[in-house]
Amino acid sequence: MALSDERGQAESLQISPPWWHKHGWHKRAPDQLTSDVADGPRLTKRQKGSQEMISLDNVGLQYGQKGPEVLHDISFFLPKGSFCWLLGPSGAGKSSLLRLMYLASLPTRGQLTVLGTQISAGNVGAAAREQLAALRRRIGVVFQDFRLLANLSTFDNVALPLRIAGREEAELRSDVTEILQWVGLWRKANIHPPQLSGGEQQRVAIARAVVAGPALLLADEPTGNLDDVQAERLMLLLQQMNRYGTTVVIATHNEALANRHKGRTLRLSDGRLIEDKVHGPMTAAGPLLKSIR
Repeated sequence: MALSDERGQAESLQISPPWWHKHGWHKRAPDQLTSDVADGPRLTKRQKGSQEMISLDNVGLQYGQKGPEVLHDISFFLPKGSFCWLLGPSGAGKSSLLRLMYLASLPTRGQLTVLGTQISAGNVGAAAREQLAALRRRIGVVFQDFRLLANLSTFDNVALPLRIAGREEAELRSDVTEILQWVGLWRKANIHPPQLSGGEQQRVAIARAVVAGPALLLADEPTGNLDDVQAERLMLLLQQMNRYGTTVVIATHNEALANRHKGRTLRLSDGRLIEDKVHGPMTAAGPLLKSIR
């Protein structure tokens, strides 16, 4: 099937938008999204009304006290609602930069701002670690290897973040069902990941990443194991999320994919930011996607 035919079929489907859009997550400013995070050591709330989603100021990252520095003097600013490509060859530092963005790693030097909260370099105490955990709950991550639990069904994989957050079972059931409808997998809710195709597993990973209504979605090589048609289907999903207000950052070495779907480009080489440019508005990519089957 031609890529344009696949896009046309996907766009013609009708389904309600995700529950997080109906509940207004896309309208919340970064300071609202972090309102439950108190000030603490090395974490400082940004001034109310800040439009910063992610900001790095001369950030460096080193793994271990004696390891080499893998990111050098990284500085850029992403406002809320951005759609951004993170480009570069393998080993350029894309995954390390994503780890900073979802707070799995903290800067060795410089200053990082995520969801309106400043995180300075240095060790973080127990109180600050609790604050970081609260911030991470506002971030959805799609890993390159999916990281689905093989012993859980599709439904239970997607429901896992809500259960960890203490959501009532009756409430989360309707939310998970709607998200699975949105990605076209509601008929496979009881199927386990090993029985799904690679493209289906990727959509489960997307559903799990967005079910908690994140303000920020990070995806690490999300199309790396997909063919062109599957990659296009996934991009339509990410475009719709961005249009609903979610800030989206995609790390990839697929230059052709980035050229087809315009947005801001950050290019890394050997741990340094060597290019920062805007290709064009995301609205040029076509009409809103309603669902993917």
